[in-house]
Amino acid sequence: MNFKISKNISDFRKTHTLAIDKAALENSINDLYNVLFPICLNVKKTNCDDALKIIYDILLINLKSLEAVENPSKKVNYFFDQLPKLQEILYEDAKTFYNNDPSAYSIEEVILSYPGFYALVVHRLANTLYKMGIPIIPRLWSEYAHTKAGIDINPGATIGKRFFLDHGTGIVIGETCVIGDDVKIYQNVTLGALHVTKNMQSKKRHPTIENNVILYSGATILGGETNIGHDSTIGGNVWLTKSVEPFSLIYYTSQLKYKTVKNGTEPINFVI
Repeated sequence: MNFKISKNISDFRKTHTLAIDKAALENSINDLYNVLFPICLNVKKTNCDDALKIIYDILLINLKSLEAVENPSKKVNYFFDQLPKLQEILYEDAKTFYNNDPSAYSIEEVILSYPGFYALVVHRLANTLYKMGIPIIPRLWSEYAHTKAGIDINPGATIGKRFFLDHGTGIVIGETCVIGDDVKIYQNVTLGALHVTKNMQSKKRHPTIENNVILYSGATILGGETNIGHDSTIGGNVWLTKSVEPFSLIYYTSQLKYKTVKNGTEPINFVI
């Protein structure tokens, strides 16, 4: 087999010396997950210590390959200093999942099996690196969680405490989105930009969701100036591009017709 690297890729390699170990960084996420929740995952303290050392080395090696990162050792140490606080926040998140989902029979079940919780754990870790100004790695982590959970949370999104993602599938949360405390989001919700151009990169493009808001399945909320007031409920399939006051109830209405079908009547607009 005669395979030649294309000229574009060859030129790209000459001008870009980045050497990120994608597989190792993805594995480090799962190792961090196990370390953060060692009780139900049956990870002994010695194993935690070994895992943390491996994760530390992986992060340090990869940060050193990023020329834009100054003093990588200091940044890795800072990240690890944040883990105890993140662990407490995430345990509160796990309890929130358990308290809000009648089909959850234990907090352990949430931690071990809920894709929404997994995506949230990865997001809080990635967001910590993002706020430190670390490039590439936060997005790599968040997109890895996206492939695992079907939930797309940009690492730049700000998410408050006791966040609840029910089912989670199809949820999209943009980079400049700000979400308050005690917010509940159901499947297929989009918190996105109203329109996008490259020169908007430094601007707020995604909505703000205040405390105690519920967003039901299929709701789409767009725009950096769109603000959902606290204690509001946004119903399923609602499309919003403007702000709503606190304590609002916004819902979509459609006209449905009901009738009894007998004798094998053909379906309306039946097409193969």
